[in-house]
Amino acid sequence: MTPRGPGVGGPRAGGTARRRRRRATGGAALALGLSAVLAGCGGDDSPSDTARKAESAVGSIASEASEAVESATAEAGRRLDDIQDGIDVKKDVTTGPPVTGSDGRVRTEVTARNTDDSTRSFAVQVDFRDADGQLVDTVIVTVDHVQAGHSATATARSTHDLSGEPRTEVARAVRY
Repeated sequence: MTPRGPGVGGPRAGGTARRRRRRATGGAALALGLSAVLAGCGGDDSPSDTARKAESAVGSIASEASEAVESATAEAGRRLDDIQDGIDVKKDVTTGPPVTGSDGRVRTEVTARNTDDSTRSFAVQVDFRDADGQLVDTVIVTVDHVQAGHSATATARSTHDLSGEPRTEVARAVRY
């Protein structure tokens, strides 16, 4: 049986269409939640009532974002677990410094070193963390056809805009 790559739409897609829809839905929920709070600002509400409503909406949105990241992380884990005859090689994979592009997406170079005696490919889960160390995004990238004893690179790209100074790390790496 041929090893399966870890992504829908090709192994370099960095995630599934379902996760992208979930994130888009989260963004829509953010816009709707904030517009509902702002719409409630007029009328008879006191400033403290308005503040409570805003806090509640932001907490709800933060909870949805957290759930989306947890869901993406779980999906990444399932994808890596599905790779047949995969070997954990996290120690052989590194990420470079994160760079934020003009589109707000963060990119990092992923380098995989093949210590096996034949050509192998790697599936790598890259986590993006904020300055406080909180997980804010996760993607899977593949590094294909790395010759025995050599290294090769691929680029991991966040699935949405990340603010601040995010850090990247290899969460898991599987050689197959």
